Amino acid sequence: MPYQNRRKPNDKSRFRRTYHRRKICRFCADSSLVIDYKEIKVLRYFTTERGKITPRRISGNCAKHQRILTLALKRARNMALMPFTTSVVR
Repeated sequence: MPYQNRRKPNDKSRFRRTYHRRKICRFCADSSLVIDYKEIKVLRYFTTERGKITPRRISGNCAKHQRILTLALKRARNMALMPFTTSVVR
């Protein structure tokens, strides 16, 4: 017995396409922004509240700048300019 509850092919009310705005790399768009491990204000934007590095798909960086940014964040952590994690008291 075939499946009875098939949808009509032109039933578009259920299948609306969501529009996702493409994220652009901040460093490619604005050449005056420089990735440096000493600039904590710039690096804070690319970390979560817990201190994790945000991935490319969320931050919108290109692959080249994400690699440089990750290296700068790790250097800032080793120089004790940024925390590795947040201190949560339980």
